[in-house]
Amino acid sequence: MTEMNPSSSNKRDGEFSDLSSASKKSKANGGENQISEATTSKIPSNQVNSDNNSSPEKNNSDGCFLIEADAAEDKGSRHTMEDAWVVLQDASLDFPGKLRCAHFAIYDGHGGRLAADYAQKHLHRNVLLAGLPRELLDVKAAKKAILEGFKKTDDSLLQESTAGGWQDGATAVCVWVLGQTVFVANVGDAKAVVARSAVADGSQNGSSGLKSIVLTREHKAIYPQERARIQKAGGSVSSNGRLQGRLEVSRAFGDRQFKKVGVVATPDIHSFDLTERDQFIILGCDGLWGVFGPSDAVEFVHKQLKDGVSVAAVSRRLVREAVRERRCKDNCTAIVIAFNNK
Repeated sequence: MTEMNPSSSNKRDGEFSDLSSASKKSKANGGENQISEATTSKIPSNQVNSDNNSSPEKNNSDGCFLIEADAAEDKGSRHTMEDAWVVLQDASLDFPGKLRCAHFAIYDGHGGRLAADYAQKHLHRNVLLAGLPRELLDVKAAKKAILEGFKKTDDSLLQESTAGGWQDGATAVCVWVLGQTVFVANVGDAKAVVARSAVADGSQNGSSGLKSIVLTREHKAIYPQERARIQKAGGSVSSNGRLQGRLEVSRAFGDRQFKKVGVVATPDIHSFDLTERDQFIILGCDGLWGVFGPSDAVEFVHKQLKDGVSVAAVSRRLVREAVRERRCKDNCTAIVIAFNNK
């Protein structure tokens, strides 16, 4: 059950030329076909499972929760697509174990899409190599593996970018589901939101019974905690709120020219146990959240799912609404992850 597809918003002012020529182009080509769903894999062949990515996945040792997920993307009014995404319902790769492992991610590139493509291809495997639990759940060990996986990916990405002479960067929002525990990690301004019902059986009489809970923390240079860290590293935040007057986000993969002045790829990591109250998670790049508030997006997705629309179609409709109706001008990518305990 695995699909990955590259595709971001430009976090920098326009001093960079298009560096995406070495990467695959988006399928978006205007008209109805402009909204792309999870169809083509960009993972190395040894990481690909040929099952349909939007089919429910259940591991018998992990209880009663089924997962159904899908992604959609649109380049908006940008000339190129710099986002990349991952939908891996069986994310064990060649690390089998009793513990269900699913993985979902959006990488939002800026200055080109090479950093997004690199993180897409390497982060999850690096997290597994760092010791992501596969037999018995250990929350502390899982968070340590995610942290080390981010560091290893950024270190190797910087070596690649130095050798290749490119300076692309990418923010990220990533989810791992281990058994019935969800881990969320992010750098930059991509965001994850969970829809949680007010009652234990997951039922509600309308959107008023469904809470939207933001699971990530934005990392922007203008925020006091990030500004202090940047200044301690020798960087500065200009009056326009950008690092060195150029970069809006303060944490990202790549961006090697900014690493010495405070940019890091250290994620915030949050975990929680799935319950019957948790209905779905929405992952989105900043293009999506620029036109959708968390509650607004949850209400939109909830209405579609309640009407019996498939998760694949819901993800497409969410992105279509953002770009065509709400006039998102940026690259726009979303992943909808639905949980079913029946």
